[in-house]
Amino acid sequence: MDFRPLDRPIGAFQQQLGPEQIEAVCRRVFGPATVVRGATELGWGGYNTTYRVELADGPVILRVAPEPARQMRTEWQFMRNEYVAAPYFAPIAHLLPRTIAADFTHEVLPRDYVVQAVLPGRAGPEVLPAYPPAERGPFYRELGRLTRLVHDVRGPGFGPVAGPHFATWSEALVAFFADNALDLADRDLDATDVREIGKLAARDSALLDEVTEPRLLHGDLWTINVMLADDLRVTGVYDHDRSWWGDPAADWPIHMALAKPGAERDEFWESYGPLDDSPAACRRALYYRARHLGALRLERHRLDQAEKLADSYDELAAVLAELGS
Repeated sequence: MDFRPLDRPIGAFQQQLGPEQIEAVCRRVFGPATVVRGATELGWGGYNTTYRVELADGPVILRVAPEPARQMRTEWQFMRNEYVAAPYFAPIAHLLPRTIAADFTHEVLPRDYVVQAVLPGRAGPEVLPAYPPAERGPFYRELGRLTRLVHDVRGPGFGPVAGPHFATWSEALVAFFADNALDLADRDLDATDVREIGKLAARDSALLDEVTEPRLLHGDLWTINVMLADDLRVTGVYDHDRSWWGDPAADWPIHMALAKPGAERDEFWESYGPLDDSPAACRRALYYRARHLGALRLERHRLDQAEKLADSYDELAAVLAELGS
């Protein structure tokens, strides 16, 4: 086998497989006579360990979750959440990777894994830099259209698609902040500000519960989780393991589209439509920003991004100041 792993530091969060493990997975999925010609580790994601595997019949993608002991409360069984959520992404099903096999038995590996078809195109971060920012408008317009299709899907309750579900939006958010604080404390990170956000969310439950209809949130739809043609057409969408039922305004693409107003990202709103800018919606948006910052703090810790980790405390302090005003 032509095996090409990435160069990762010892003890890195993303645990690599050996070639014999990849062969064992492929024989489990495709049969004992399967020959693996090559495997190349892909590096765009920061959670699952992902390989492009070359078989006699063509390539497939192998994605492997962290061992259960490495998974946090707020990231628990992400791969299973993604698997359960896939049918709800029916409006953009033609863009999702087809799942060939999923194995959650831990009989071959002590980790969940899925084998998926290869999507056409190239990863967004490989294509977008070739275009000046002023020429990226059509891409953001298409991203807005796809995000709207996802957000129009209605769900049975609030919270992760695979559960647990909550009867109200405030309960789902308060539970997230509680778990987020425990995850941070487990890693010896100060979680005082996240706990305070959770207390304020509980007090603001009436405001949060003005959101009464759970809608599908992708959780991570932006430039890094799309495949693009060379003309910036979206040819694939993947990694919806963070999918939730909740307020569309709380989704990651909304957060990112708002991050740089007045630039090419404004094209996003041309197809998505306008956001509610009422005082109540603006206050809810502060909780959504806090939720993103809490999740990012864990990710920055996992990736050893010390400076950005420190920034998260200043950023969340600013949110708390606005909520307290």
